Amino acid sequence: MSDQLGGLYGVVLAGGTGTRLWPLSRAGHPKFLHSLTGTEASLLQATVDRLDLLAPADRIFVVTGVAHAAAVSRQLEAIPDANVLVEPSPRDSCAAIALAAAVIARRDPEAIMGSFASDHLIAEKENFTKVIRTAMEGARQGLLMTLGITPTRPETGYGYLQCGGAIGDSPVLAVEEFKEKPTYDVAEGYVKSGNYLWNAGMFVWRADAFLAELARQQPQLAAGVSRIAQAWETSAREEVLGEVWPTLPRISVDYAVMEGAAAAGRVGTVRGDFGWNDVGDFHTLGEVLTADPSGNVVVGRDVEQKAGVLLRDTEGLVVVPTEGRLVAAMGVRDLVIVDTPDAVLVIPRERAQEVKSLVDELKELGQHGYV
Repeated sequence: MSDQLGGLYGVVLAGGTGTRLWPLSRAGHPKFLHSLTGTEASLLQATVDRLDLLAPADRIFVVTGVAHAAAVSRQLEAIPDANVLVEPSPRDSCAAIALAAAVIARRDPEAIMGSFASDHLIAEKENFTKVIRTAMEGARQGLLMTLGITPTRPETGYGYLQCGGAIGDSPVLAVEEFKEKPTYDVAEGYVKSGNYLWNAGMFVWRADAFLAELARQQPQLAAGVSRIAQAWETSAREEVLGEVWPTLPRISVDYAVMEGAAAAGRVGTVRGDFGWNDVGDFHTLGEVLTADPSGNVVVGRDVEQKAGVLLRDTEGLVVVPTEGRLVAAMGVRDLVIVDTPDAVLVIPRERAQEVKSLVDELKELGQHGYV
């Protein structure tokens, strides 16, 4: 498969602990290692599987932390161990993506890479593949491409892309500005205008174009990652990584590169309508999975787990049971109930985004065993 025909280097970011899905998602076993969707595959495995029409296994890289590297390799047997890039500590998305870009660029100077989160759900793989191929056309012209999702509601939990006109006669639109998570009224205006797309945090670009833009805007980060990449295939890798990585700025790729690149007219987007969901919290999970006639959702991979739930006169519950224990609920509605061996969470669905604050409090209290 030649690059002209669509050879992509896929980069999957398997970081973060998914604190809004606590107590199911923990630092030691974060959400991307879980199967949450009623299938055998974990979110990470599903992310890699959907790239199979775009990139062979030896062109897929995963960036993950020290604590999860072994589990990631175990779940992704087809990916070469050398393609699992282990970061010594979390430095947010820019450093992770830049490391992958620099390692790939040394292997293939003309590489086009795509960066994907490991915890998104995508219903329509064929449409997803088509959209990535279109984004690759924009990337070949040197644009930093981001995938935009047509909004279905005024969502305050996502960032937005303000779109301009088409670039040339292609379906690629110019991105004029990245907008932070808005208030409900602002989000409503965005959706009504038709000029805004959700920022899905998925990117496609030539590795060299991204690294050049990184050097322009974040020279310290670019220089550090370049040093690490030069040592990557040598015996000095661990030493250089240990010395340089902690000095890299902790910053997201949107803030570090994409906002400034958009202001300079270097960012394009393609509308992606392929059944995208960011499983950020239990409420969203409840919307994605199949509910019973009363709107209750039981999160579990198999029938045996679901047998451990007894619901009477309930509506709109999201229940995550644990093996070997019954969860029973009666006369309640719109709650999240999560049962794990050492922690139980009960919260109204409308406050599902706030679970993160409980994790923050546990950390402050020194209760790290629960985190």
